[in-house]
Amino acid sequence: MQPLVHKHKPKTTKEIIGHDDILAKLKNFILNFKKEKKNSALIYGSSGTGKTSSVYAIANELGYEVIEVNASDFRNAEQINQKVGNAIKQQSLFAKGKVILVDEVDGLHGNEDRGGVQAIAKLIEDSTYPIILTATNPFDSKFSTLRSKSNLMEFKQLDYLSIFRILKKICEQEKIKYDEDVLKALSRRAGGDARAAINDLQALAHEKKELTKESLEELADRNKLESIMTALNKIFKTTDLKIAISAFDNVKEELDEQLLWIDENLPKEYTRPEDLAKAYEMLSKADVFNRRIRRWQHYRFLIYINALITAGIASAKKEKYRHFAEYKPTGRILKLWWAKQKAAKKKEIAAKIAAKSHSSVREILKNTMPYVPVMFKNKQMRNNLITQLNLNEEEVDWLKSQIR
Repeated sequence: MQPLVHKHKPKTTKEIIGHDDILAKLKNFILNFKKEKKNSALIYGSSGTGKTSSVYAIANELGYEVIEVNASDFRNAEQINQKVGNAIKQQSLFAKGKVILVDEVDGLHGNEDRGGVQAIAKLIEDSTYPIILTATNPFDSKFSTLRSKSNLMEFKQLDYLSIFRILKKICEQEKIKYDEDVLKALSRRAGGDARAAINDLQALAHEKKELTKESLEELADRNKLESIMTALNKIFKTTDLKIAISAFDNVKEELDEQLLWIDENLPKEYTRPEDLAKAYEMLSKADVFNRRIRRWQHYRFLIYINALITAGIASAKKEKYRHFAEYKPTGRILKLWWAKQKAAKKKEIAAKIAAKSHSSVREILKNTMPYVPVMFKNKQMRNNLITQLNLNEEEVDWLKSQIR
């Protein structure tokens, strides 16, 4: 299944919505490069605003070749010089001209990039072709050299009506049935990120070729999973270890759930056998450490598990994968995990009863627990149980779910 973001990538500037002024400015820079005081343009803006697509659209209109490199794929000056430097030295055989696109310069890490920023700055000075840099936030002090050598151009966040027009055009070309109000609601949810909106559209409408109010409600349910999806993107779609290691910082899912999500979706993303093998080695080590930590109660070492399942898995790939992968929760394994969670809740309640009745947990599980949900049907007995056993909200919900 071809990703719609690739299939409907704009081929000309007329197909790009919402950036007329900045497109004209960028096109003028490329056309009049030799007259410009600075050899590069630094275009910046939030994710999904069309920075990279705009470079390709302009180059296509002009008959120029685009040599694209991703800054986060390089770790030192030598690698940058080899890739970008060679592109600058070689003439384009079949195109009128050439544009060097250095994407996501945010991926460079100041001193840790071993001269990467300085290498790019030197290449800008010596380049005989226009260099375009893209960034989300170029105003970090480590990029001061690049800013001084570049024309800064901001791609402002798209409003929801611009995204609506993009989605509407795709729906019509793909023959996807849609309700305009639903499509506008989907556009609002994207938060100015056209790429995210297109991916949502594909995820919701690719089976039935229809976008309905029900599918929008489905997306609302998916938004509960958005944090885990974002975390997987940070791990799978980057080689920047600083980005990857923070993937689960604001994720509500417990560690066991994180491991299951990674296990389920890893082979969808990592298609090279050597990358997949290295990634699963990291995941396997994390699982072993997890069991040992829980057995010996050494929870301070959980930080190492996080490093393995984030930065470890991100570093397993040689370069970032470009294909579209739809992440989904695991099926059978996740059901087993939920069953384990329910069993654990039952055991917690049994332990509270055992402590009050001076019995063993095993005996309570066998002889008492089958009758507790029955007692829970009676309002007075339910209130007494909650008070006497000091049951928390989750335990109360579990007992309610057991009532027949």
